[in-house]
Amino acid sequence: MQVTTKAIVLSALKYGDNSLIVKAYTLSDGLKSYLLKGVLSSKKGKVKAAYFQPLTQLELIAVHKNKGTLESVREAKTSYHYQTLHSNIAKNAMTQFLAEMLSNSLLEEEPNENLFNYIEAALQWLDTESQIANFHLHFLLSITKYLGFYPDSKNNSFLYFDLLEGGFTNKPSLNPVIQGTNLNYFKTFLGINFDAIHTIKMNKTDRQELLKSLILYFELHLQGFRKPKSLVILNEIFR
Repeated sequence: MQVTTKAIVLSALKYGDNSLIVKAYTLSDGLKSYLLKGVLSSKKGKVKAAYFQPLTQLELIAVHKNKGTLESVREAKTSYHYQTLHSNIAKNAMTQFLAEMLSNSLLEEEPNENLFNYIEAALQWLDTESQIANFHLHFLLSITKYLGFYPDSKNNSFLYFDLLEGGFTNKPSLNPVIQGTNLNYFKTFLGINFDAIHTIKMNKTDRQELLKSLILYFELHLQGFRKPKSLVILNEIFR
């Protein structure tokens, strides 16, 4: 079936000498994987390799057979032209990291319009803003709403957040928890929108500790989730 859909690129892997296997999150069908035959050697076609950088926002004309095999793309064009996302060093590091997190988190081949719209709008915000050091923390916490494990904010005056149970507690069990300064930052992110993230003043250590907790939260709630390899680069950039 031929479909026209918006899509956000999650990864592109070279296949053979001149082809790509692209994983993308689509508005029409959720997660999809495509084989782009000969795209690395083609200079003229309607599908160009440059379109498939991480988190590029595209409009695709594609053929979806929905048989669990690699799909095909007939035409591709950018639906939103980034100004800074791939050229700014800090934003590019964040882009690589978030693309890997999304690739490891978005597993369903079914549409989720609200999730797609959230990712699309959040990336456009990232592209246009300059104070972005806390963006990934807020983005990851917010996306758990759509993945089904957003923190239960009841009892948020308690001393611990149980990462396995997904709620606040005064009596830590053997489960991993967020506590102390890390918990204070965690609570603050729960109550704000993107436009306020620059008001949260964190040093490198605090930011990395909270990110480590959030990645563990994803690991505990998503079966088969893998830690992103690009985390090392991100931590080097945001000192």
